[in-house]
Amino acid sequence: MAEKKMSLSRRNHLKSLLLQIGKSMIEEEARQAEKEKMKYMEEHCPTPTVPTCMQELQDLCRKLHKQIDLVDEERYDMEFKLTKSNKEIGDLKIKVQDLKGKFKKPVLKRVRMSADAMLAALLGSKHKVSLDLRANLKQVKKEVKDEVREEKQTSDWRKNVEDKSGMDGRKKMFEAEA
Repeated sequence: MAEKKMSLSRRNHLKSLLLQIGKSMIEEEARQAEKEKMKYMEEHCPTPTVPTCMQELQDLCRKLHKQIDLVDEERYDMEFKLTKSNKEIGDLKIKVQDLKGKFKKPVLKRVRMSADAMLAALLGSKHKVSLDLRANLKQVKKEVKDEVREEKQTSDWRKNVEDKSGMDGRKKMFEAEA
């Protein structure tokens, strides 16, 4: 059976009641915290008495120095215990991971590296080793094509333009191809 819906006015009324109850609870907690603070201050910090002579003043200073030393010792002990417990927690976390035995292995990407870069990565930047695979190949000389290129480069471009201009130039071009 489905629950009946609450009317809007009823819902708002209940909300306001909850807010009032919450506000009163917060105020009560604040009053209790203030009482506890006052009680602690009365126990640990009695009202100071103003000494009338020099001897009483020196005794008060000695007493305050002893209290300061005790508080510093307690603070140091607490800090030491805290660092020790933090270290133990870290060690226990590592042991738990070791006991589980399963570590998430990251997905590795394929990296394209040249042979020189791979050797530099393995050997470090101290060793300058280069693999020039093309240096060991046999070289073939192409003298004929080089000579033709040189002739074309040394010829005057103006001469070529003048030769090909007009109908005579076009006729020469067709005769040369045929």
